[in-house]
Amino acid sequence: MHFSRRQILTFLAVLAMPARRSLAAAKIRIGVLKFGTVSWELDTLKHHGFDAANGIELDVVPFAGEDATNVAMLAGEVDVIVSDWLWVSRQRSEGEDTTLVPYSTAVGAIMIAPSSPLQSLADFRGKKIGVAGGPLDKSWLLIQALARRDHGLELAQANDVVFGAPPLLSEKAMQGELDAVLNFWHFCARLEANGFRRLIGAQDAAVALGASGPVSALGYVFSEQWANRNPDAAAGLVKASAQTKDLLAQSNDEWLRLAPLVRAEGKELETLRDRYREGIPRRPIAHEEADAGKLYHVLADIGGEKLVGPAPEMAPGTFWSGLAK
Repeated sequence: MHFSRRQILTFLAVLAMPARRSLAAAKIRIGVLKFGTVSWELDTLKHHGFDAANGIELDVVPFAGEDATNVAMLAGEVDVIVSDWLWVSRQRSEGEDTTLVPYSTAVGAIMIAPSSPLQSLADFRGKKIGVAGGPLDKSWLLIQALARRDHGLELAQANDVVFGAPPLLSEKAMQGELDAVLNFWHFCARLEANGFRRLIGAQDAAVALGASGPVSALGYVFSEQWANRNPDAAAGLVKASAQTKDLLAQSNDEWLRLAPLVRAEGKELETLRDRYREGIPRRPIAHEEADAGKLYHVLADIGGEKLVGPAPEMAPGTFWSGLAK
């Protein structure tokens, strides 16, 4: 039987189609806060093509608040979000299959003005303290637990505690309306660049309360079912993130490129850069998981069921087992 040249080419093209599809990038829908610090990493990742180099295509979906990202992932509207291990553990204890890959160990700190006479948590009685994140914020709970253990001091009862939005609390601190402020890490870095002092960080409190090293406060969160269906995509995201962090850890020029997105320059940009770098996870996943389990008990003791639900232990599988392979 004779085939024309066109028929042969058509036949070969059909044979090649599955191969081309198998090489196509796996699309990952990632939900993030519209103005959050995660956007710095994702912008760098996409700008340098680390997604394509690892066989993935990131579709960044912005959200206005953390609750919205959580709901979107549980509803299957996005594949990945950034959240904390405590939320992941609670979801698992309630029947979900969420799991986490460490993203950052950067956490908040109690910041005080340069002229403040405060020297330690023992001095906190009758003070006006601004706290971002609400009464169940993990940094606030850890610092309360340390003050209770070391000084017999109940910070929430012994002081005038003001909860509010991070930018507003930083502004009030700058204006001298607060004796101290416990804010998210990047707001602390901006205050630091303006002369404020770090009295104690939540990570310091965590180590004092039993952790052997820095524990990732946040991670890339996805369902195990999604990771099992898309193992190459999950692995590609982890590799792309690691490559991005390595670049941001080494290149000052990259931070200059990011300056408009970070909305900082000069000393403030340098402080944000340095604090970001300090927050890059460097420890084995097993160590992070073990320390998170220790801190779970501390947080459950002070935050109660409102924070962790009825589960007495951190749920197994909270940290993605795929990282241990």
